[in-house]
Amino acid sequence: MKGREAEYKSKIREVPDFPKKGILFYDITTLLKEAKAFAQVLSDLAAPFHQKAISKIAAVEARGFIFGAPIARELGVGFIPIRKPGKLPADVHETSYALEYGTNVVTIHQDAVLPGEAVLIVDDLLATGGTALAACELIKRCGGKVAGLAFMVELTFLKGREKLKNYPIHTLIHY
Repeated sequence: MKGREAEYKSKIREVPDFPKKGILFYDITTLLKEAKAFAQVLSDLAAPFHQKAISKIAAVEARGFIFGAPIARELGVGFIPIRKPGKLPADVHETSYALEYGTNVVTIHQDAVLPGEAVLIVDDLLATGGTALAACELIKRCGGKVAGLAFMVELTFLKGREKLKNYPIHTLIHY
C-alpha cells in the first residue's frame, strides 16, 4: 500500500490559501475523476473492514458521502448520513465541534443507529479530528458503538489522531 500512497498523492492537486490564507488545501477531485484511482481508493479504504462485524457506515456531509456510500455497498451494510443542521427531516441529535479554521455543527437522525450496532465512520480527511470526534459522539448518542474510522487523507501535523485515540483509524495518504 505504501507504493499506492505515492501514486495517490501524485493525483491530488495542492491549492494554497484555500479556503483562506495560510491553508494548503488538498483537492481530491483530481484523483476522483480517474475511475481506476477512485475505485482503488474505495477498495483500499474498505479492505480492513471486510471481516469485521460492521452494521452500518456513517459519513459526514459532503465529501464523506463520496466514500461512505460506495463503501457501505461494498461491505453490504446500510449508510447513515451525518449532515449540517436543517438538512435531515426527522428528529435529530446534534453536536458542535471546532475545525482548523472555525466551528461547525453536525446532526444525525435519532433512529439512524440501533442500540449496540457497530458503525464505521468514513470521511475524506482527518485534520484536527473535530469532525470525526463529533461523528463518534453522535453514533454513541444513538446507542451505537464506533467500530473504527476510515479516511482517504490524514494531515498528521494537525494531530487529529490524538483526539481519536480510543478508536481504530485507517488512512491511506499522510501529509
